[in-house]
Amino acid sequence: MEITFPVIEFSKLNGKERGATMAMIKDACENWGFFELMNHGISHELMDTVERLTKEHYRKCMEQRFKEMVASKGLEAVQSEINDLDWESTFFLRHLPESNISEIPDLEEDYRKVMKKFAVELEKLAEQLLDLLCENLGLEQGYLKKVFYGSKGPTLGTKVSNYPPCPKPDLIKGLRAHTDAGGIILLFQDDNVRGLQLLKDEKWIDVPPMKHSIVINLGDQLEVITNGKYKSVMHRVIAQTDGTRMSIASFYNPGSDAIIYPAPALLEKEAEKSQLYPKFVFEDYMKLYAGLKFQAKESRFEAMKTVESTVNLGPIATV
Repeated sequence: MEITFPVIEFSKLNGKERGATMAMIKDACENWGFFELMNHGISHELMDTVERLTKEHYRKCMEQRFKEMVASKGLEAVQSEINDLDWESTFFLRHLPESNISEIPDLEEDYRKVMKKFAVELEKLAEQLLDLLCENLGLEQGYLKKVFYGSKGPTLGTKVSNYPPCPKPDLIKGLRAHTDAGGIILLFQDDNVRGLQLLKDEKWIDVPPMKHSIVINLGDQLEVITNGKYKSVMHRVIAQTDGTRMSIASFYNPGSDAIIYPAPALLEKEAEKSQLYPKFVFEDYMKLYAGLKFQAKESRFEAMKTVESTVNLGPIATV
């Protein structure tokens, strides 16, 4: 049987198909950890501008550097699988709690402005999605936003990546398999060049490139907060022999001092199911993740259990 990747018409939440659309989101969160949003409210014109300027910036400022890196490491001539690097050219932007866009070198002023505008739209969409997840989970409205808030508000950052043509895609991954550490991830990906895959039922499945879509996936923190009801899912990027794939992944994460733990209301509802995940400070998890990104998430959760007793569980800050 053909497995159909979940594609959700976000605009249907405003009409008579709301119930069916919420059920699709629920199923995607429980069984996929990924879904693709169409008609999500971010203007196509803005997305087209982001894509054009991102591709221009890569050609002007990053393509040659990438070629030089490949040459210096002799990657075009590799004969065996490479497991310690990815075939990608990237840079990072931070939006919340404070933007660093003005400090990133080589960005044209138009590009800085449009990425700031795009980040505002993504922040709104992420918060809408968190509220929809609360509704599906039976949590009080705003619960996830409050948990993410910490004392200074959530963090939002963007990884801007390009995956150039690769002569040996069987030996070098575009991006090695991993789950995402954070909260909810919003991806604007190339609609022409494929590459993103997720692991479902022990099979790698393509995430279809679709014009003007935003791909959503859930990070480790949502798995913890839902006590495993929702799962973060392994995914990877397969390098292609032709075509450069654009990927703009934005991570709406808890604040650095946010305390993450399974929602008590969910534990009460599932009285027969014990608390499966530890309590921890988000920043501590990120420090651990930095060294264990490409390992199974279970080892990270186990490691956090050893520091759990030191976490002071105060009341959740309200916005």
